[in-house]
Amino acid sequence: MLDYKREYERWLASDALNADEKAELQAIAGDEKEIESRFYGPLEFGTAGLRGTMKVGLHQMNVHVIRWATQGFADIIAAEGDEAKQKGVAICMDCRVNSMAFARAAAEVCAANGIRVRIFESLRPTPELSFAVRYYGCQAGINVTASHNPKEYNGYKVYWADGAQLPPQHAAAIAARLEQIDIFTGVKRMAFDDAVKAGLITLLGEETDKMFMSNVMAMINDRASVAQVADSFKVVYTPFHGCGWKLVPEALRGLGVKNLYCVEQQMVLDGTFPTVASPNPENPEGFYLAIELADKVGADFILGTDPDSDRVGIMVRGADGKFIAVTGNQTGVLLLDYLIGAMRRAGKMPEHPYFLKTIVTTEMARKVAESNDVTCCDTFTGFKFMAEKKNALEAAGEGHVIMSYEESYGYMLGDYVRDKDAVTASLLITEMAAWYAAKGMTLYDALQALYKKYGWYGEKTHNLVMPGLDGLEKMAALMKRLRTAPPANIAGVDVVVRKDYQDGTATDCATDKVSKMELSGSNVLRFELADGTTILVRPSGTEPKIKFYYGVKGTSLDDAEAKSKAVGDELMQRFDIAVRSGGHCAPLMHHALGTGTQGAVRFSFSHFNTMEEVQEAVKAMRILAWEG
Repeated sequence: MLDYKREYERWLASDALNADEKAELQAIAGDEKEIESRFYGPLEFGTAGLRGTMKVGLHQMNVHVIRWATQGFADIIAAEGDEAKQKGVAICMDCRVNSMAFARAAAEVCAANGIRVRIFESLRPTPELSFAVRYYGCQAGINVTASHNPKEYNGYKVYWADGAQLPPQHAAAIAARLEQIDIFTGVKRMAFDDAVKAGLITLLGEETDKMFMSNVMAMINDRASVAQVADSFKVVYTPFHGCGWKLVPEALRGLGVKNLYCVEQQMVLDGTFPTVASPNPENPEGFYLAIELADKVGADFILGTDPDSDRVGIMVRGADGKFIAVTGNQTGVLLLDYLIGAMRRAGKMPEHPYFLKTIVTTEMARKVAESNDVTCCDTFTGFKFMAEKKNALEAAGEGHVIMSYEESYGYMLGDYVRDKDAVTASLLITEMAAWYAAKGMTLYDALQALYKKYGWYGEKTHNLVMPGLDGLEKMAALMKRLRTAPPANIAGVDVVVRKDYQDGTATDCATDKVSKMELSGSNVLRFELADGTTILVRPSGTEPKIKFYYGVKGTSLDDAEAKSKAVGDELMQRFDIAVRSGGHCAPLMHHALGTGTQGAVRFSFSHFNTMEEVQEAVKAMRILAWEG
């Protein structure tokens, strides 16, 4: 750990800081905790680059950290040779405060190192950056964005020649190089305008948009169905103040949507996101303005994209006519099932189709794929791994990937990007909604039909937070215990297979036979139960918590609810805590929580309950979570 006080004083004395930056540091003089949080060490450079709050300091996002990171990246590019420097980098940015300044700073460092730069003249969606890297044959890419994080954050994502985020070996090389670079004296810079005049920096704009959008629009499978309902089909869209504001509406209108209503308050580009607490389409509460507009115009379908337009969330009317959020897992299943049928009807299905998902994405997606003769492959979480698998499959001639997705609202489609793509996904999800509308069905109706066809699947994620200095030790101890003394049964159901993605082994619990899996090298455990339930345990790489991913399957809603009842029974038998489980008399609550298909456990505390009883209930749930 650095001497944070000495580092703070070094920054305060540096000529590299302007007057405003020095004033910010002077304002925290005497605040020991704040100084330590800013200067105890640098931001860790990983496969996703950097992400942090925008403040002056070594452990923050600011122009000095951006230049330092870019110098490390430039050194790795230069190590590939003169050809790599000539291929250069593509750079883009989102709508956040300082994003343009950070992007130009990165361009200046690259240019000073003799690396050709293609930088977008203004903000663009993340998938267009991935496209630009591939289209222009760049060696690498840089994207200044913090995705769906709150307004205080910004980020620095880096890409390699295939248009995917940086592979682990290159990220490790950059991290090692950064340890050798002084943040103030070790960075090369060239004034932006001088680099433009020298031909080292080129601006990208409308021409690149047109090429990207031509690829997007080529993904349409069924214009006829859209035209059939165009007069009555109504779509509400919000970009949450971000990069989707131009290209997503352009794509939908190009599809043939006549009644497109954009949330005007959120079409304003603003990195402070003034109308939402969090610009994240995973959070249903952010759609309140979209719901108001949809109710006003009589729309049945709402789309929302995050600030860098790589994630998309949707809301549809439920059985009661009120809007409900469709989860990322559910949207992915709907889209996969639709695409398989639409591509076959359009004669666009490749000879050996593949589908990719992450190990924590719903198993319902595998069922949909394999029931329709599409091969399903798992990857670790992160689209760089999906891109790597897609590249390998297609390079070997084994097959063609028609779709990749993960549960966190990210979808990769087509061959022109290697990252999440909310522009293309918005187009095809809308096409799907119109196709079902032509059949007199909403997407809610379609989802229920898929459950009836493939089985009642439900998913839930639980975060076990372990803060403090000893948090990492506790997390390691829990993972060790689950490996050395794994549960034989959970909620009365036998564990039939244990999978350890760290060493890539799968254990048959009945025979203790161990086999090797294709995937290895990630600290993730998976327990497969006799009734089809799956439980994955994964420590977060960025936060002090362990994530538990629960997946249940039933043959009916009642069957799925019975599985949630098993948790309630466990609480009663082991802890003498009485709860209610299943669907209750609260459909709207289950719609909001996304538990409509599997039910939930309900705690009903009243005036006669003591605080000790409440604490015992919390303790019991923590124990069950620890046990999976």
